[in-house]
Amino acid sequence: MSDSATAGGIGNGAGDGTRAVRAGLPEPVKYEPTLPGPVFAAHFHLPGDATGPYKYGRDENPTWTHLERAIGELEAPGRDDVETLVFASGMAAISSVLFSQLRAGDMAVLPDDGYQVLPLVREQLEAYGIEVRTAPTGGDAQLDLLDGAKLLWIETPSNPGLDVCDVRRLADAAHARGALVAVDNTLASPLGQRPLELGADFSVASGTKQLTGHGDVLLGYVAGSDATAMAAVRRWRKVVGAIPGPMEAWLAHRSIATLQLRVDRQNATALTLAQVLRDRDDITGLRYPGLPDDPSHKIASQQMRRYGCVVSFTLPTRARAERFLEALRLVDDATSFGGVRSTAERRRRWGGDAVPEGFVRLSVGAEDPEDLVADVLRALDESAR
Repeated sequence: MSDSATAGGIGNGAGDGTRAVRAGLPEPVKYEPTLPGPVFAAHFHLPGDATGPYKYGRDENPTWTHLERAIGELEAPGRDDVETLVFASGMAAISSVLFSQLRAGDMAVLPDDGYQVLPLVREQLEAYGIEVRTAPTGGDAQLDLLDGAKLLWIETPSNPGLDVCDVRRLADAAHARGALVAVDNTLASPLGQRPLELGADFSVASGTKQLTGHGDVLLGYVAGSDATAMAAVRRWRKVVGAIPGPMEAWLAHRSIATLQLRVDRQNATALTLAQVLRDRDDITGLRYPGLPDDPSHKIASQQMRRYGCVVSFTLPTRARAERFLEALRLVDDATSFGGVRSTAERRRRWGGDAVPEGFVRLSVGAEDPEDLVADVLRALDESAR
């Protein structure tokens, strides 16, 4: 990562916008593009001994290299001991950590309120003879399950409930027991928090969400500083072949240039919307870590630099939530979050989240704040009739 930091001209004290715009760029070459185009290659010229950085398309690709350096500069600015690996999706990245680090007889601690695919992951881990214990994110409840653990998996803020746990406290406790620590950083993004600085061994995320931010790329990544652990993650990627295409990697790198602009706009609007929704008596369970009275605000303000673009709340019934979603004009009824176009959905329709039938996860986009707030309030009023 040190080479890329030098190439991009990014000093350790650079701001997030400067870092996002310059991250991962190669040394400038006269008449060459500042961001090289995607390299489409299954194989490379390789005479003689099999040495050099690029040999076969499943192992390495120059377009991945630029993107991996860019993400590494955001997750761990100024550090040259951090390696980043990109994957075909967020779940590919998550699986690479879990299945490369755990063996039959090991025990892992997972959140029981995290991403809805985690229960399926648990089933697969247990099928391989790995014990899985779960506890909620809030209140650092996973602390009580760490004895004998090989790996602690943290998701903070949790998706979709937006609970926050103390990463450093949990990481210190896990390391004292000999366990590795992975943090799902998807909802926060590297501009919201840096898990590696908080003591985690892995920062894992779906780049499909706010990192790329346009709803047109599936991507995941793992960043970590433990060379042995990351070698195992790299080997898993090679064996499974869970690699991104060059075009997806190039689009992701291009999109990172606007990350700070998007994140700041979306975070500010999310806070504005959450403040307005506090005054509604037809909404319960409103959550946004940036609200001073949110249960997660205290610890979030200590370890997060930005609070995210997701607001969650509950309407009285499933029918009311469906009417609200149908009445929205500027918000798409779609899953995922972090895009420039606002989205919302009734999460129980998937069946994997322990939330009420009327629970809504709303991801704030880059629309004008006054327009988005007006649309949400209008839809709430119309859906109440």
